[in-house]
Amino acid sequence: MQITTHLLYKEKEMLISQLVDDFFNSGELIVQGSRNTIKSNDLGSEKVNIKFFQKPGLFKSIIYSFFRSTKAKRSYDYANYLLKKNILTPFPIAYVEYHNKLGLLQESYYICQQINYDFTIRELIHNPLFLERNIILEQFATFTFKMHEAQINFLDHSPGNTLVVKKGEGDYDFYLIDLNRMKFETMSTEKRMDNFKKMWLSKTMVKVIAKAYAKLSGQPEVQLHNILLEKTKAFKGRTTRKKYIKRKLGLMK
Repeated sequence: MQITTHLLYKEKEMLISQLVDDFFNSGELIVQGSRNTIKSNDLGSEKVNIKFFQKPGLFKSIIYSFFRSTKAKRSYDYANYLLKKNILTPFPIAYVEYHNKLGLLQESYYICQQINYDFTIRELIHNPLFLERNIILEQFATFTFKMHEAQINFLDHSPGNTLVVKKGEGDYDFYLIDLNRMKFETMSTEKRMDNFKKMWLSKTMVKVIAKAYAKLSGQPEVQLHNILLEKTKAFKGRTTRKKYIKRKLGLMK
């Protein structure tokens, strides 16, 4: 086992190790996916989340062992980078990797602070009557613009990967999660609008986002609206076609 712990948590490294060792026997299940599992547990007096990344196949195990950072390490490194750029994400505590005798990755874990959030962007997207919906969308556009200005392209910028904390009436904080897929690059206008495509925005939401982003960027609202609408429609079309083909082939339940 190899463990990397944030300096603020060095004194708790043994406790962190014990939580990981006992991952499958303790803690509260949050997400049980086909590839990853997330649990909540106690680290002393605070709640933490532990994300288990499923054992990769032989090829990926070789890649992650010798040529590319593991998902756990990337999650930890990217979280630290986001916080340096003042982009909110649950505080990164540690990551753990298990390798076999040949040095091949077997499994890995990412540990971070638990955020007591009020909702995710997903709830807002699917509820046209969501309280302060347009205000939240405008502030979310500001949050994303700030991320783009910091040259962060979050490739999994989808509704379930942003936690929202209500600080007061009309005032919200946004936290990114599921961080292991990012690029750090200067983003063109088209690439910035493309980054919103997975949000599954309606035409009304496209208008709100484009207007807010235009005010921040100084770019024409009509231009941003047209690009964002095109990207959104294209993504929805591709996703719908893929689901249709899978149903026809019997690959979906």
